[in-house]
Parts: sequence; C-alpha cells; structure tokens
Amino acid sequence: MRYLHTMVRVSDLDASLEFYCDHLGLKEIRRQESEQGRFTLVFLGADENDDAQVELTYNWDPEDYEGGRNFGHLAYGVDDIYALCEKLQAAGITINRPPRDGRMAFIRSPDGISIELLQKGEPKAPKEPWQSMENTGKW
Repeated sequence: MRYLHTMVRVSDLDASLEFYCDHLGLKEIRRQESEQGRFTLVFLGADENDDAQVELTYNWDPEDYEGGRNFGHLAYGVDDIYALCEKLQAAGITINRPPRDGRMAFIRSPDGISIELLQKGEPKAPKEPWQSMENTGKW
C-alpha cells in the first residue's frame, strides 16, 4: 500500500492556494477540473516530499462545511483492491463504497475517518460481488 493524499474541501480556492503555496511553500503538482461534476481538484506537494500530497477540493456551488465536513479523506494506492476489500470485509469492516468499477472503494476508520482505496495502475475488471453491491452509510 502507498499513501497518496489527504483531501480537504475549500470554500475559496484562490485564498487557499495563497495560503498553501505562497505562505507554506507547497507547489501545485496537478489540477483537474470537472464541468459535469462542478468541481476543481488541485494537488499540492512539498519540494522534499511531493508524493505525499494535499488535495484541495473546490466545489463550484457554495456549500457550508460544518462539523469537520471540510476534511475529506485519506487515500492509499493498493496492489489488489478486490483482495484488500475481501480481507477488510472478513475482518468485519464495512465497505461503504464498494469497488464496483475495479478502481475505487471507501471505508471508515473506527473514529469515522473516510479512507479511499485506489487500485494502482489500471482498474481491475468489474466483478461480483462488488459490481452489484450498494453503498453503505456515508463515505
């Protein structure tokens, strides 16, 4: 497993970039905009460790982030998303967002921290029981 990023939602992308880049010294690694999803993702990293990133998620439609909702998730790249989800499920851990697409799943820590699991490389071919499994709870 490889640590990928921590996601935080931001209400003002320009102010956040000024804070993280101009003041903290992080640099923009990459940016993704989704017209359909109405969001912008900006990945930031430090010069000495630019593979441990912070993902700033800016939702174009205003939203209040109360109760820690601005903190999104931790993300890890995994070798075999199906095998890991099977192992977690066998240990009694709920798969909140199953890897229906062979690429992404979400679980929660005992303290409710959302954790994203991403298949390294290309997604695996969709397969059961994951393909038809519904989401459970919040992720």
